[in-house]
Amino acid sequence: MTRNVATPCQPADACGVSTSDETNVTADHSRYVQRVRRRYADLLNLLPPLAATPGERVSAPDFQALKQTYERLREPARGGHDTGAALRILRQLVLERMAVLDVEHQAPLQTICQGMTTLAEFALETACAEALTTLDATHGPACKADGARCKFWVLGMGKLGARELNVSSDIDLIYVYEEDGETAGDAQGRHRISNHEYFAKAVRAMGGLLADVTEHGFVFRVDLALRPNGNSGPTACSLDALEAYFHAQGREWERLAWLKSRVVAPRARIEDSSGKRDDSVMALRALVTPFVFRRYLDYNVFEALRVLHRQIREHANKRSAGRPERSNDVKLSRGGIREIEFIVQLLQVVRGGQFPELRTRPTLTALQRLAAAGLMPAATAAALAEAYVFLRKVEHRIQYLDDQQTHVLPTQDADLRWMARSLGYLGSRGCGSDICDFLTQLDAHREVVAQEFDTLLGNSPPGPDKDCRRCSRPADAALSFETLRAHLPIDLHERYDLWHAQPRVQALSETAQGRLLRLLERSARMLKLAPQAAEGAIRPEPAATLAFTRLLDWLEPLLRRESYLALLLERPAVHERLLRLLGAARWPARYLLLHPGVIDELAGRELLTARFDPIAFENELETRRKALRDTGDGDEEALLNLLRRAHHAEVFRTLARDVEKHLSVEEVADDLSALADAVLRVSTRWCWDALRKKHRTEPGDGPQIGVIGYGKLGGKELGYGSDLDIVFVYEDAHDDAPEVYALLVRKLVNWLTVKTGEGDLYEIDTALRPNGNSGLLITSFDAYANYQQQRGSNTAWTWEHQAMTRARFVLGDDALRQRFDAVRDAVICAPRDPQALREEILGMRERVRQAHAVPEGQFDVKQSAGGMMDVEFAVQFLVLSQAAHHPELRRNSGNIALLRAAEASGLLPTHVGAAAADAYRELRRIQHQARLDEVTPQVPLTQVQVERAAVLALWAAVFETDKRH
Repeated sequence: MTRNVATPCQPADACGVSTSDETNVTADHSRYVQRVRRRYADLLNLLPPLAATPGERVSAPDFQALKQTYERLREPARGGHDTGAALRILRQLVLERMAVLDVEHQAPLQTICQGMTTLAEFALETACAEALTTLDATHGPACKADGARCKFWVLGMGKLGARELNVSSDIDLIYVYEEDGETAGDAQGRHRISNHEYFAKAVRAMGGLLADVTEHGFVFRVDLALRPNGNSGPTACSLDALEAYFHAQGREWERLAWLKSRVVAPRARIEDSSGKRDDSVMALRALVTPFVFRRYLDYNVFEALRVLHRQIREHANKRSAGRPERSNDVKLSRGGIREIEFIVQLLQVVRGGQFPELRTRPTLTALQRLAAAGLMPAATAAALAEAYVFLRKVEHRIQYLDDQQTHVLPTQDADLRWMARSLGYLGSRGCGSDICDFLTQLDAHREVVAQEFDTLLGNSPPGPDKDCRRCSRPADAALSFETLRAHLPIDLHERYDLWHAQPRVQALSETAQGRLLRLLERSARMLKLAPQAAEGAIRPEPAATLAFTRLLDWLEPLLRRESYLALLLERPAVHERLLRLLGAARWPARYLLLHPGVIDELAGRELLTARFDPIAFENELETRRKALRDTGDGDEEALLNLLRRAHHAEVFRTLARDVEKHLSVEEVADDLSALADAVLRVSTRWCWDALRKKHRTEPGDGPQIGVIGYGKLGGKELGYGSDLDIVFVYEDAHDDAPEVYALLVRKLVNWLTVKTGEGDLYEIDTALRPNGNSGLLITSFDAYANYQQQRGSNTAWTWEHQAMTRARFVLGDDALRQRFDAVRDAVICAPRDPQALREEILGMRERVRQAHAVPEGQFDVKQSAGGMMDVEFAVQFLVLSQAAHHPELRRNSGNIALLRAAEASGLLPTHVGAAAADAYRELRRIQHQARLDEVTPQVPLTQVQVERAAVLALWAAVFETDKRH
């Protein structure tokens, strides 16, 4: 019977043995298992039994089981072993158990890794306690300046930190203590030493207890090479020293190492007896998190990882020189475990600053989150996860054979056959087919990994006619600022010279200058820029020249953040889209200057085909808020920045789709309005959660508040940079409601408007609230309704009723929404004297016109007679005067739809409404493009004669015809 070869669509942990009795694969093929069973036969039963009842899922010994077994090994009846011997024997028993679980019971990979990790944590806890107790007896405890005991952390790195230890793994550790000082001394105050000496002694003592080889072997090999300054640095460092190292000397590859860091001992430093986190651990994390996860996208780590990977490959090649069997290393060879880890960690480090949910240590969990965040195709993540599980299981079987820290496949057929059959390859096709099937699957997984790794890091060698992937230029081309200038059009020379002379450019390192030159040279080629003096040279397009000039403007303030140069060099597609954006209009260039981190959005696979999805937007924000809270980073500033980054990214996506002509003006307004609605919902929810004084505290009890949008927000016509005209109301009879909701609204307005390091969100205008700027910031809904419906002495003006035609209930529960809709209908359908209404609106329009003078011969698409303002005033008059008799005018469906409805209802002459609607759409388009170009929306009168005539015809039909229906 032969096991089907696994395919990428199978579950990641689906490489178990068939349950048929024909398998008969046991752990005792392992020479190591045989040795343990011979030597410790009478002690193997000290561990808890594999399963208490038949059919119960087997599991690895937990911390408590290890502690009980260790204590029994210390008993005189079982030899009275000292700490070191008891730990070593315990390790032998646990490894034998892991082999049985893995090979005979097909335990999941996570069970094996967790079992080994728990063993390491127990060993470190035990060794740490003994070392500190011994030192305290001689030197007294290490103390801080205030006399309190100095805290000490053992940090697990790599697989220990991620709870992914393999069965013969060493453990990567870093030892950190709270602050420098000295010990208290013994009972008589003697033998005081510095904290630095104290903890150095502790590290040596722990190393001896764990790593020294005795008659019982060792517990774990200990590697301290990842500590600050590596093997030349102190074995333990203070928090201050660690912080200084991160700021001054921390290297890019170290960020990948610290990504998996975790406090593993003492357990009292992780949490107290009640399970509460130790605040000091959070202080340590506060140093590590910004070092690993940068605020801005940082593609510098790509090149650092290439160098590191090249060194690993070169080392592996040297080891296998003359020993070809060593080239089959499932960890370090091409397509091995290390490449999967690099792929995952690279994406985590680059994007974890903006995607806090990626800040997780286990590789398989990180792959799931990368796929969920849209940073990796789900099929790719599944294939890498399956390969990871398969390779790790192979790694474990290699190590079970002799308990050697090796990842190289054995050369003996008997060993290979045992490995293959233990993984389910049963080989019914004849001699050796089990090994062949196994090796075929191994090669398939490694090829998938290698291809993904090469794709991500650009390791494929360039072809004879292709540029180097990393720099996009011929490798033998000599490039300097002077040679680049010679290849630019003459029109650009003066601007280029001014830019080159800037101190920021001159101060760049040689490496950074090289990157910058490669980027500019590639930009010139992408834009088809060439010297105009060249024979037959074509004059560049104006947009190309503008794009290059704006690229220089954009780069200048960002030169100290070399990560952006690295990003563009790594992502040619992003670079090309960026140039198109810069050449299209001025506003995108300014937006990129304000929020440079958004350029990575240009790499999105669905950038130009997708539309804004408010549900996905809110879900992602909630996921990231939870991730920040889980890591202790969810303070108010972090949430403000999280919200701003998400908002800026969405605005930029819409901008890119707009500039690339994938959205109409109306679609842009719809998406920007939907984004504003979503931001208001999220901000209100988060502000309410953070509000200390509130009376609705049960789960699910939100604020009984309503947000009413007016103007462009109400009409869903928001543009880039539009402010929000909003009014706040509440419906809550609680005595504290006025005060509570006033606090909430003030907090909400601050959240929306305050500038942080990530910028701001919106300007807020509340002038349309009852009594305008002299009124309360928030009122009860009853007071709002009375004001709008002319009940009482304090009532709304006609211009406020005009605004009500575009009002929309943006946020609040359905009951309040229905009440608002009823009030709006009552307001716009209220009986009015048509002539008095006409005179009021005409007078208001004239005042607005006089306040906006337009040069002769020019046409302001909004303010001039025949412009957008005339359309809006005409529609408002039609709604307020006719909605009572024409329900189709009550909907807040936008000016274009309302004009067509008015014509269909006979309120406008045939074709007048449709022509005005088309004119309004074209005027909006012109205004929109002017805003993108950051120019006044004024054009020559001759350019819009058709549109102006259509609007003037509408004006005449509405205001100059006496007949009314």
